[in-house]
Amino acid sequence: MKAPPVAPLLGGAGSELNDQPQNPASSYAENWSLHPGTALRRKRGLSAKEQQARAKHPVVLPQEIFASRALRRKAYHATDDCLIFCGEVNEVLGWLRDAGVFVDCIVTSPPFYGQRDYGVAGQLGLEQTPYEFIAKLVDVFGHAREVLHTTGSLWVNLGDTYWNGRGEHKGKDHKQNARRFGLRPQDRRGDGKLCKNKQLLLIPHRFAIAMQDKEWIARNDNVWVKPNPIPDQVADRSCMSHEYVFHFVTQRFYYYNRVAVGRKTSKGTYMPPTDTWEVPLAKRPGFTKPRRRKNWSRIPRRAHFGARRILESTTGAFMRRRLSRRNNQAAGFPPCLAS
Repeated sequence: MKAPPVAPLLGGAGSELNDQPQNPASSYAENWSLHPGTALRRKRGLSAKEQQARAKHPVVLPQEIFASRALRRKAYHATDDCLIFCGEVNEVLGWLRDAGVFVDCIVTSPPFYGQRDYGVAGQLGLEQTPYEFIAKLVDVFGHAREVLHTTGSLWVNLGDTYWNGRGEHKGKDHKQNARRFGLRPQDRRGDGKLCKNKQLLLIPHRFAIAMQDKEWIARNDNVWVKPNPIPDQVADRSCMSHEYVFHFVTQRFYYYNRVAVGRKTSKGTYMPPTDTWEVPLAKRPGFTKPRRRKNWSRIPRRAHFGARRILESTTGAFMRRRLSRRNNQAAGFPPCLAS
């Protein structure tokens, strides 16, 4: 994601943000992201046609804000076109909000429920129940909404979890021991309703519905199909070979570059991409574990090509591997954010 060579000043002459207060910390969410389409048009006196036209040309974040000293002092790594933060997600989002940052696209794959232990107190993914996990995720994206432009999009990759309820794994299978890190949330005794033995929790769609209840608009539940998945050692169900990538927006009209991600027809026009993405797990020389993050995010990134500002989130372990090679330091705070 590269910084624009020239950017109009936030709220300056000719900007669509003239009616917004200049203090980015005051009522930030209300000013930027929490208006449904009709209320936003009423506030600005714009017709639906005018709002649609403006969505195709989103306001660009001034380079002065992106390169501010306040942000650079808190960043783990900073260049003219990239900021990497390592810290507790709500705190980092607060830094961006207070600095007046807004982004056009957020791409993230939060920790899945009960799948990893990053060794950090208060981490996402190890809540006692799926309901607590979903509530925390929705709360995080409520903060993320405060730095998302009204014409922007949120893309969330999320996989599912089976409830086990049979206690901690005590077998001698090394692979199973590696996957099952002690007593996971789903290994505990369930409630006999949702949380019971062999139950697929359907967390991705429970999360999506909870997001809709918070006035997010769900545009797609894209299915990422993995043709070479890690095999499940089960005898009474199908092997899981897909995850979901949800596309959320905050209003009716938003930026989306269909040409960049579309399917070109014989007439030279573009059809939208399908909502089923077959993306194999990519491997790199010298690595035994698959690398997948950049592959599935290709469509979300390209759909916002030209919108300039992308906020990418990843978990602590992934960022730890990337950064430790650079300076032999471990960054142990999930989730981490990169812009």
